[in-house]
Amino acid sequence: MNPSTSSLLRRAGAVLVIVLGAVVALVAGGLAILLAAAAVPLPVVFLAAGAVTLLGVTVLVVRGGLALGASRRGWRTALVGGVAWTALVGVAFGFLFLRPFPEMTGGPVPAGVRFWSLDDGTRLAYVASPATTAERKPTPVIFLHGGPGTPGEGLPFGTAELNAAGYDVYGYDQIGAGRSTRLDDVTGYTVARNVADLEAVREKVGADQVILIGQSWGGSLAAQYLAAHPDRVAKVAFTSPGEIWPDAHPDTDVSPWGKLTGAQKKRYDELTSAPRFLLQALLLGTNPQAAHRLIGDAESDARLHEIAVTGRDLGGCPGGPPGEGEVHQNPQGFYTNQLTNADFETIADPRPVLRKVQTPALVLRAECDYVPWIDTREYRDTLAGATMVYIPGAGHGITGEAGPAYLRAILGFLAGEPLTGYTGAEDPAH
Repeated sequence: MNPSTSSLLRRAGAVLVIVLGAVVALVAGGLAILLAAAAVPLPVVFLAAGAVTLLGVTVLVVRGGLALGASRRGWRTALVGGVAWTALVGVAFGFLFLRPFPEMTGGPVPAGVRFWSLDDGTRLAYVASPATTAERKPTPVIFLHGGPGTPGEGLPFGTAELNAAGYDVYGYDQIGAGRSTRLDDVTGYTVARNVADLEAVREKVGADQVILIGQSWGGSLAAQYLAAHPDRVAKVAFTSPGEIWPDAHPDTDVSPWGKLTGAQKKRYDELTSAPRFLLQALLLGTNPQAAHRLIGDAESDARLHEIAVTGRDLGGCPGGPPGEGEVHQNPQGFYTNQLTNADFETIADPRPVLRKVQTPALVLRAECDYVPWIDTREYRDTLAGATMVYIPGAGHGITGEAGPAYLRAILGFLAGEPLTGYTGAEDPAH
């Protein structure tokens, strides 16, 4: 082989080694970040581990490439090349992964919002409205919002009618959501924590028993609380409830996001495919505290708020008015959403206990609810004292234009009136 050709091939091989090695260095640096984050959740530590790994691998690769190309340049040149590549990657990494998402601009706390202080020093924000009749009922109504981590704003729908019927009404922001405390240790967001908080709320309102109205995830929470404290629940209404237990029907999909179209889907994809969001997701799977230390609550909650806004019309029937998806500024809780959901996937089956409970229960099934029919039906089939009522013209949000039917069912149930329950095996909407 011609000496000049041989030299050219060696140099080409050296360049190829360096280029491929740069990719290997990137992968190694990323793995180093995840491995270090699993052990030490401090960003300065796991990001430094990634940078050092990137630099070390790059120096070795450059030095090897130079040797393959029969270059006389040694470790000093390799180090200079390694530092330059690491600096370039660092700038790109910072641009892609370290630019924070804009935080929400929250205003003053609205009038009527108060706070319960719990024994561990955390606080739960709540709103309350007393009965407006002299014949006040001894058992208050407590609304449980969905999510986890997606509270409403103000008094729940139907409060005035419940007050007129003699009921004190409470609604609160669950831990890690709305105006309630965000935990420093995000692994504390569990189903058990939410059940314990609800028991603390019962004690705060001074009631021996409560009436629970659980919407979406709030229905799942109500079922968990009922299983843990059946003697503390006088009646319970599950309105468009989420799963009673995820493993009951593991093949069903209770997520609405696949129904997005057009500009909303484009915006959703932008938010959930952002490099910083993907890094956060990877760190959540490695060490939730590492994700929390790198990307805090205010930023994470703001992104979840924007994601929720994209789905604001998914709570109603297709083509219906957008009233059920109104936007408010009571912030969602990202970490409680992610980690409570993850914990929900691991809990024990509550149905054996619930099958023994005789507490009167109402299950409201909306015509256009995106939660699979079989998951809603599980409440009726599990609870001996349950009646299922079908609400036409309503979606997962279940109120809006269907508000009158919703209220008739709730008030009739609480008054002990006979309700026309749905008894068929198949989804009444189909």
